[in-house]
Amino acid sequence: MKHANRICVLFISLLGSLPPLLAQPAKHRIVSGEIVTVRNERVQGVRVSMRSDAGEQMVESDADGWFRLSVADEPLSLQISGKYIVSQERALASSTSAENLRIEVEFFIPPIHESLVITAAGLDPNIERRNSAIYRNTLFSRDDQVFHTLDAGINAGQHEGGGKSLEIRRFGFNLDHGGVSGGLKVLVDNVQQNQATQGHGQGYLGQLKSLTPELVQEVSILNGPFSPEYGDFSGLGVVHIRQRETLDDTIMARVQAGSFDSYRAFAGFSPKIGKADSFLAYEASRTNGPFLSPLRYKRDNLTGSITLHMTEGKDLGFKFNVGRNDYYSSGQIPLDEVAEGHLDRFGFLDPDLGGRVRSGTLGAYFRKENPEGKVFKLDGFLSRSLFDLYSNFTYFLNDEFQGDEIQQHDSRLQEGANTQYLHPHKFFGQRALFLAGANFHDNQILVGLIPTVGRNPTGVYTRANAQVTNTAGYVQQALDFWQGRLHLDGGLRYDLFRFRVDDRLEAGLGGSQAAGRLQPKANAAFTPLARLPVTFHFNYGRGISSQDARGVTRNPSGVKVSTTDFYQAGISHNWRRFSLSTDWFLIDRSNEQVYIPDDGSFEFKGPSRAHGFEVKSSIQLTRHLAFNGGVTKVSNAFYRATLPRLYVDSAPHLAANAALTLAGWRGFIGSLRLRSISSYRLDGEDPGLRASGLTVLDLNMAKPLRPWVDLNFSVDNLTNKTYYETQNYFESRLRAGDPVVSRIHATPGYPVGMTVGLTFHLGKK
Repeated sequence: MKHANRICVLFISLLGSLPPLLAQPAKHRIVSGEIVTVRNERVQGVRVSMRSDAGEQMVESDADGWFRLSVADEPLSLQISGKYIVSQERALASSTSAENLRIEVEFFIPPIHESLVITAAGLDPNIERRNSAIYRNTLFSRDDQVFHTLDAGINAGQHEGGGKSLEIRRFGFNLDHGGVSGGLKVLVDNVQQNQATQGHGQGYLGQLKSLTPELVQEVSILNGPFSPEYGDFSGLGVVHIRQRETLDDTIMARVQAGSFDSYRAFAGFSPKIGKADSFLAYEASRTNGPFLSPLRYKRDNLTGSITLHMTEGKDLGFKFNVGRNDYYSSGQIPLDEVAEGHLDRFGFLDPDLGGRVRSGTLGAYFRKENPEGKVFKLDGFLSRSLFDLYSNFTYFLNDEFQGDEIQQHDSRLQEGANTQYLHPHKFFGQRALFLAGANFHDNQILVGLIPTVGRNPTGVYTRANAQVTNTAGYVQQALDFWQGRLHLDGGLRYDLFRFRVDDRLEAGLGGSQAAGRLQPKANAAFTPLARLPVTFHFNYGRGISSQDARGVTRNPSGVKVSTTDFYQAGISHNWRRFSLSTDWFLIDRSNEQVYIPDDGSFEFKGPSRAHGFEVKSSIQLTRHLAFNGGVTKVSNAFYRATLPRLYVDSAPHLAANAALTLAGWRGFIGSLRLRSISSYRLDGEDPGLRASGLTVLDLNMAKPLRPWVDLNFSVDNLTNKTYYETQNYFESRLRAGDPVVSRIHATPGYPVGMTVGLTFHLGKK
């Protein structure tokens, strides 16, 4: 018994001396929450570091702004940090609840100036964003399809059945091909795509044919001329497309085939070269379309980029793009002939319409930033393009024997440079940001209008050398008060234009003119309560659009630079799974005189006014399914000081979009997208002359078959809707000897079409 007692004592002593490995396991707890802005926008990529006696753990917020970590149940130091984010630290005592935290962050450089990732759930009347997902997973057969993904009240339609630049309509105004009635400014990596004094229209956007969808990184859409960074053609907003500096895979390839003899291939090589990011990509696209006269659309683009990360925060990059595009088109066909059965909806009257484009752009950029947020950016580009368009709008109206076919020629050399400096600072103890920059853009152009028969010249109507130079400077000061709940912006921009024309046929019609315009900008956003996700917005900007240099020099006393005053007031609501933005807008356009290159005439427009409202929403229905949509309603658009009232025509007063997006469900990624416009008047005096509206559904799906290959599937016009993309009202004579008739001419929309593709990913980074 005595020995037994000794053994028990010894056993208990041994247990007490066992190493801590056999001790009770330490208690753990979950620390989780969401990273949001003052407006309840969820922010991706924010670093959350947790320090304790047990060590340090780190996680980044995901695409929904959420983070989650399992940590020891002991006192913690929680540190929040990220690019251009004001660092913050908070203490968490042990045994206290640390789940579903709400951490509000401030940016000392706003997202509009840098590529900060804020999820699309956060809506704002001022700006909309599109990420790379839709361009990476959707199969595009034609360049015009890319524009259909922008939404934001932008309605775009093909003008002649394929190949030519889109006709753009927004806020109740018809912008032709992008540059009149205020204009919609489009940039790709800070290179302006709107071509001034172009052979087929002021601000022509045909250069977008050289954009390859798989290379799009993000798109920022300003809903008005609210930023001083952007000048000419910005009256009705800005679309800034930024391309990638590297691809997700070392090798990415895509092959696709679909309806209407459509074939497309993409190949991208993206090696890591030391401290540099780079890629080289090639795109080839072919289609005939549904037309009786085959489209014969051919597009080839070669794009390359290299970004040298010289030191921390200092980058030097070079980009190039060369492209060619050839196509035929059916033109705008008379709808009365279609209705009477004399002409097929996809028929034609002139088999020689179409065009060809050649372009090349070389760009360089330098970017330097320091930890305090000071940023200096400098970029420049050199671009060369050749453009020939064969059109016949009126058939035999002007020349009853040879017809009205014309060749519009544009040979262009462009140079440009942009510089910008951002300086975060304190103003009476409040966070502030100073922004200053300058732009230079020069165009040397040979432009002409040539009568043709079967694409063979029969004479010369116009031929001129033109030079358009635009120099600009701008400043902006932003102030934050009350921990960012009140944000104020004020800016000024000044643009100076010089127009010079040397007419090759009539020397007396040339000359040189200059004009300048000052553009004020003001923005305010106020969030009264942190827990009440409501922000009040007010935005004002004056935008400008230059006139065609030929029109300026032929009429020196006329309007050289028109202005657009854009007022917007709205409210945004951003909850966890639901966002809503509503706003009211008023647009005042000044007098505008536009040179019409189709016939060498002038068209007078303005002053005009439009007003209406917008509603945009985003709902995360489930973890895998989201809805977003928007409606832009123009209450009225008319020319001021007219009696009886003359209305603005040729643009819809209702534009709507909606999308259901699926992500991550059993590997499927896809979207069902709707775009719709109302019918609209085609004459300012006669309300009975109207273009029909449209409602079109498109479906896109992608599914990984293996880690290295995806299956892609797209259906355009899912319900096989019969519609017309663009419609215009003018006189034409269809055949020699026919009477002259005022009629509606239209371009048919594509019927239902299917495309299937395979996407290969090799060498995942």
